[in-house]
Amino acid sequence: MNIAILGATGRVGRELTALALQDGHRVTALVRDPDKMTVTSGRLGERLILVKGNALNKEDIARVLHGQDVVLSALSTDGATTLSAAMPLIIDAMHKEGIKRIVTIGTAGILQSRIQPHLLRYESAESRRKLTRAAEEHHKAYDLLRQSGLDWTIVCPTYLPDGKHVGMYRVERDFLPEGGSEISVADTAQFAYRQIEDKTYIQVRAGIAY
Repeated sequence: MNIAILGATGRVGRELTALALQDGHRVTALVRDPDKMTVTSGRLGERLILVKGNALNKEDIARVLHGQDVVLSALSTDGATTLSAAMPLIIDAMHKEGIKRIVTIGTAGILQSRIQPHLLRYESAESRRKLTRAAEEHHKAYDLLRQSGLDWTIVCPTYLPDGKHVGMYRVERDFLPEGGSEISVADTAQFAYRQIEDKTYIQVRAGIAY
């Protein structure tokens, strides 16, 4: 399978890249700094194509998505509007390439609130965060995907320490599992990677926690 990975040099992105390469897939990754990509040599590296560019550049997105079967996005907000600005470019390129499946890493803030179900968690009293800028960016990306007609899944972890791979976690559609307080980077990446071929959470926000 040909897999495009965006945000491949981030914490979750590196794990996604490693999982895809270990399974024998061909990975094309858009990176601003190729030197930050650690898996570039040996047998695994032979199936990794690094495209130097920017997710905010339409031509760079088009190059990375050309000929791909699925898109994995671990793009962050970068403390600005990167996510909401890049998503329309990604969606447009996917439509042009005939790619239907995209799995993205979101945040638990855009899941539904349990105590105020008509609100998202970051908008409700359920959230303890005073700053909502990142959640607002993820909310915009979520709205764009909902309107895209694509087979999307947004993986929504709560607190995300590096931790280690546990392999056992709880997942709930559109809500954070009750009492969930954290999930490791490794387990988040594993779950997101499995969604490439799993249709259980298509057009769903998947809340994930231990």
